[in-house]
Amino acid sequence: MVSFMGEKIINVDGNEIIISVEGLDDIEIEDIILEDAEDPEGDFVITAKILEVELGEVYPAVVVIEDGMFKEVIPIITDDDDSLDLDYEGVLIPGFIDSHIHIESSKLSPSHFAKAVIPYGTTSVIADSHEIANVLGVEGIDFMIEDGKKVPFDFYYAAPSSVPATPFETSGAILNGDDVAELLKRDEMVALGEMMNFQDVLAEDEEVIKRLDAAKSLGKPIDGHAPSVSGEDLRKYVSWGISTDHECSNFAEAVEKKKAGMKIMVREGSLAKDMDTLFNIDDRLNYLIEEEMAGNIIVDNIDESLTVPPFDFLVCDNIDARDLSKGHLNNLIKKAISLKINPKEAIKMVTLNPAEHYGLNCGAIETGRIANFALVDDLRNLNVSKVWVHGDLVFDEGEVLFEAEEPVAKNSFDLNEVTAEDFDVLMEMDWVNSLMDETTNVYVMEAYDGELLTGKSEETLLIHNKVIQPDLRKDIIKIAVVNRYGGGNISNGFIKGFNLEKGAIASSVAHDSHNIVVAGTNSEDMAYAVNLIRENQGGIAVVSKEDDIEAILELPIAGLMSDKDVDYVASKMNELCDLAKDLGCTLTSPFMTLAFMTLLVIPSFKISDLGMFDFESFGFVDLIKQYLV
Repeated sequence: MVSFMGEKIINVDGNEIIISVEGLDDIEIEDIILEDAEDPEGDFVITAKILEVELGEVYPAVVVIEDGMFKEVIPIITDDDDSLDLDYEGVLIPGFIDSHIHIESSKLSPSHFAKAVIPYGTTSVIADSHEIANVLGVEGIDFMIEDGKKVPFDFYYAAPSSVPATPFETSGAILNGDDVAELLKRDEMVALGEMMNFQDVLAEDEEVIKRLDAAKSLGKPIDGHAPSVSGEDLRKYVSWGISTDHECSNFAEAVEKKKAGMKIMVREGSLAKDMDTLFNIDDRLNYLIEEEMAGNIIVDNIDESLTVPPFDFLVCDNIDARDLSKGHLNNLIKKAISLKINPKEAIKMVTLNPAEHYGLNCGAIETGRIANFALVDDLRNLNVSKVWVHGDLVFDEGEVLFEAEEPVAKNSFDLNEVTAEDFDVLMEMDWVNSLMDETTNVYVMEAYDGELLTGKSEETLLIHNKVIQPDLRKDIIKIAVVNRYGGGNISNGFIKGFNLEKGAIASSVAHDSHNIVVAGTNSEDMAYAVNLIRENQGGIAVVSKEDDIEAILELPIAGLMSDKDVDYVASKMNELCDLAKDLGCTLTSPFMTLAFMTLLVIPSFKISDLGMFDFESFGFVDLIKQYLV
C-alpha cells in the first residue's frame, strides 16, 4: 500500500525497492519498509505492471486514481519484478477506443452496445450517427446521446456531415450546413463525421463548405470518406482540412492518402475487411525500402521497422451483433499481431493515437488522464479480466457490473402495404408480340462476398407477359428499394452474387437513407418480406412461401436497432443467416451485404428508391440497356 503524506512511501510485502517519483526527480527513497498503510485521502490505489503506451514499455507502478482520473502513476524501480507482491497479475493497459464506428450497424442501442464491448476492453468510441440521423435527424442523434449516458462508458460523437449522403435518394431527414454547425458546438461532438459526398467537396458546394468551415473554426478534426479518390482530386479534398480516411481498398491507395496528409484507419468490420491488404508484409517491406532510398526515413533494423504499422488507427466502421458477441477491438489487435505488427504498436492504434488525434483525455495510463483501463493476462492474448471506466470497476471476471435500460423506441415509417406487382419489371412491347417470350439486355448489379464495392454487368433476360424475368441459373435475382418515408416510390433492378434459389430477404437497414431493401427470386416473396417489415415497423426478414418460412428480427428503434441485448440480437441474426443459407445464399454476411447495395457513394453500381445509380458517372442509368441505332 501507499501513503501520500508529504513523502512518497511504498511497501510491497517487505521487498526493498526504489521509487522514482514524478516531480521529485532528485529524490530517491530506498530501503523503506513500512506496514501496509491506507491512503488517508481515500484515493483508489493499485500496484501492478502497466503498459506505458507512448514509449511501449511495461513496468510495475503505483497507480493512484482520484475522482475518475489518474492522479499519479509512479514507476517502481526494482531489479527483481518477480519478487514484487503486486495487487494483480497481468498488465494494466489503457481502455480501447474505436475511433470510427456506426453503432446502429450492430443493431444495438448505445447502452446495450456498451455492455457488449466492455468485456473486451473497449471503454470509448467515436460514433458517427449518420444512420439514425438519416431517419430521424437531430432527434435521432439526441436519442443516441441520451441513451449512452445511462451506462458507464465514454461515447464521443462525430457530427454527421452528409445527411443525406447524396441527393439521389429519399431520406427521412436532412441536415443542412447550419444544422451541422450547431451540432458541432456540442461538447459530445469531437469531430465532423465522414465527408461522404466528396463530389460536392471537389465542386466546392456552398452547403458542404459551410460544414467544413464550421469544424475548422472550432478546431475539430474532419473525417474523410474518399474511396478510390487520388491525384489532384485527392489533394483538393485534403486541402479542406479532411484528416482521415477509412475507405482504402489497397496498400498503394493508403500510402498515397498518407503522404497527402491523411491519417489512415485500417478497417476490419463485419463486411469490409481491409487489414490483410493494408498490413501485407511484402507491401510494407517494399514501402520501407522505397522510403529509405528516397531519404525519407532511416531504417536501422528492417525486422523491427516492419513491426511498426505504416498507418494510424484500427477501426470497425460497421460490425454486427454476431461478431460483437465474440469480441471487438481486442480481435483487431490480435489479427494485427498475427500479421507481424508489434503488440504494443497495435494497442497504440486503438488507445493513444485516436485520443491524441481527436483531443480525448484518455488513451494512456498517465497522470491527468481519465482512468479508463483494463487488466489483461498479456499483450498478445489480451484476455480481459477486469475493466475500469472513470476509475470504477465495470467488468470483473466475466461479469458486467451494470445493466442497460430498455431504450424508448423512436421510429419513422409511412408506408402502405405493397403488392407482388410492385416488384415486376415491365417491358413495353408491341401488342402483336406481347404474348410471345422475348429477351432484352439489362444492367445487373454484382455483389461480392465481404466487400462494399459492387460491379456492373450486362445480361440478357427473358421477357414473359411483358415482365422481365430473373434467371436463377445465372444467379440473377431481383432487387428493389421501397421508400418508407411516404413517397410511395419503388425502384426495381437485378443483382447477382447472392445465389438465392428461392424466397426473399429484406431489411430496413439500407445505407444510408434506410429505405427498405429487398432481394428475392420472385415478386410474391419480395412483397411478403417488405410487408412483414412494415407490420413490425422495422426489421430484417427472411421469407419463403414455398417453405413456409417467416422470420424477422424486429428493429423498433428507427428501423435500425433492437431494444434487446447483444445475445438476443446475435441469436436472431444467426437464425436469419441460417435460413438465408437454407434458401441457397452463399454470402458470409448476407444482410450487411444487402444493406450496402444502396450506398451510392461506394463504387460502382448501386440502387436507391429513385433508380439504378452508376458511381462512375455519378448519376442514374436506365435499367434496360439502350443501343444506339
